Order: sequence, then C-alpha cells, then structure tokens
Amino acid sequence: MARTLVITGGTNGIGLALARHHSERGDQVIAIGSSPSGGDRLRREAPEARFVQADLGSVKQTNELTDHLLSAHPAIDALVLAAFRYHPSRTETGEGFERTFALYVVNRWLMSRALRPALENAPAPMILDLCGVGGVKAGRIHWDDLQLERGYRPFKATMQGARAAELLATAYAADPVRYVLYNPLFVATGLFEPFRQPVRGLVRVASALFAQPVSKAVRPMTALIDNPPAAPLSAYVRGKPTTLTTDPAAARRLDAAIRDLVSPFTA
Repeated sequence: MARTLVITGGTNGIGLALARHHSERGDQVIAIGSSPSGGDRLRREAPEARFVQADLGSVKQTNELTDHLLSAHPAIDALVLAAFRYHPSRTETGEGFERTFALYVVNRWLMSRALRPALENAPAPMILDLCGVGGVKAGRIHWDDLQLERGYRPFKATMQGARAAELLATAYAADPVRYVLYNPLFVATGLFEPFRQPVRGLVRVASALFAQPVSKAVRPMTALIDNPPAAPLSAYVRGKPTTLTTDPAAARRLDAAIRDLVSPFTA
C-alpha cells in the first residue's frame, strides 16, 4: 500500500536519496527544501516526488508549512527530519534565532509536534530524525546560553543539537508514533562545501577517501521506514542499534524552553 512521507531537507543528499527511493516505489513523497534550485534537482532526480519550498529556519514559515501539510494530508506515515546546515560563524534568522539552533532544534520540535495528529492517523507512523546520536563526544545543552551568543563555535552548536535531539525525542516518545534517532556518520553529501580553505580541501579529501556513498547509507534507513521498531523510542548508528542517554527531567525542561521561545511566533 502506498504511504505518505514528508522529508525535510529532501532536495539534497540523504533526504533526496530517500525521496527518490520511496517515490520510485510508489509512495507519495513531499520533499521540503529551501531553494528553487533544490526543487529543480528534485524534479530531475525524483520526478514522482512533490517539492514544497520553505525556509525551515523560520518559525513562521514552518507553521505555515505544517498547516498546509495537515490540510492536504490527514494521514502521514513517516516524517523524516533530514534538514541540516553547517554554519562556520554565528548568524541569526530574521526572527532572532541562531541558525543552527533554528534548523537543528527548533524546526525539528515544530515539525514533530505540529504533524503529530496526521502521524497518529497512519497505521504504523514513525519519525526518522537524522542527528548525531551515539557520537564519540556527547554534546551538552548550554542552558544559560541556548543560542550560543557567547563563544559560538560551529562544532559546539552542532553537538548541542545532537544532544537536543535525544532529549526532544525522549519528551515526545509515546504510542503510536515510533521515534527513531539515526546517525549515518560520514556520508558523501558534499559536506565540505560550507568550510573555508584550507579546511574545505581537507574535508573534501577525507570525504573522497572515507565517506560512505549516499546510495549505501540510505539502505538501513529505508528498512526502518518500511518496518519501524517496536519501541516508541530507539536509536541507531549506521544501521546498528545504540544506547540512548535519556534524561526525562532535562527532556521536559528543554521541551518547555523551546515552547516558550517559539510562543511569540505561534500566537
């Protein structure tokens, strides 16, 4: 039976590969991207998928997007959260959010919460969140400076996002939606592009030598989408189960903190 999948970051890299795989199989795929060029790429490589343009770093545009999706798709079988962008220096969105925090944390919170009614209408719903779960160096939440106004570093922001993913999934997880955190590790998705030279060149070489091809990296993800795990919350690193560092109190605290941050834009 054909299913409905929503994929953020669905016009590039892993998200595009998932959109191509599932649309070719006959599923209804809605791929979210931020640029017309991404939409053109999707139409070339996954012509059966549908492109929706939205700035996922914007709370306002994300709210408009989820309202549209709920209206158009009363049942959503899978939500894939694949949107991510590496920011070498600290910049803010028009709404005043640090950009890594806006895309990696706030958008995932908004999409998963807003689309829950449609997910719950599906027979076996699941969320697949691509994040840094199970990384070698665990990130931490900077409670007194969530948006890193003091001492921003891109790796610090990224690792905080990875830890936030674990906590927000912990706060969310409950039947019937299966929440899966997935770390694909090093995948050849052009991740060297945001870096400045000489780092860009080094990352490009490392990617050519060690990164897993996208076509191979997505196979375990499609298997999880096809057969969601039994547990409400689970985590995988390159297809293998890994242990989650759960903290229910911190999960509730972060969930409430984000709710407060976005409330001025959702009234």
